[in-house]
Amino acid sequence: MIAIFDVDYRADGTAVAACVTADDWADAAPVGEYTTPIPEVAPYEPGQFYKRELPCLLAVIATLPGPPTVCVVDGYVWLGDENTPGLGAHLFNALGGMIPVVGVAKTRFAGAEPVAEVLHGATETTRPLYVSAVGVPLADAAEAVRRMHGTFRLPTLIKRVDSLCRSGRL
Repeated sequence: MIAIFDVDYRADGTAVAACVTADDWADAAPVGEYTTPIPEVAPYEPGQFYKRELPCLLAVIATLPGPPTVCVVDGYVWLGDENTPGLGAHLFNALGGMIPVVGVAKTRFAGAEPVAEVLHGATETTRPLYVSAVGVPLADAAEAVRRMHGTFRLPTLIKRVDSLCRSGRL
């Protein structure tokens, strides 16, 4: 089960964590959809985003019918080299280092390495997605993201999880 995550933070200090699951990277529709209200989130700290987001991801993971085979997060696995963990590396460690994590970011984070630039979709785009990974070779993660369903820059299931968390109610 591929689990794709996102979190929507609300002005009142709450959030909604969401996950869509798929059996294959090329799936056009999710197999499952899950949302979890987060009644209180940690404040944002520059360079420490994982402190805010990781508890939300773990809360929605706890609602899944079983452990995922791979997790996809909105962001980076590494913030510098492989000694500077980002959200994805922190999630990988929180899951016992047993479940690969793929980070898919929409904007470039200076210094984040290793990262692969992936052009996704059939439309002519020059704006890549930035893919990073832990627990799986980066080339394999990049190819998996490239294979994801959708004709636009953002794959269908990544757009779906974003919409799901934004529309979720507390």
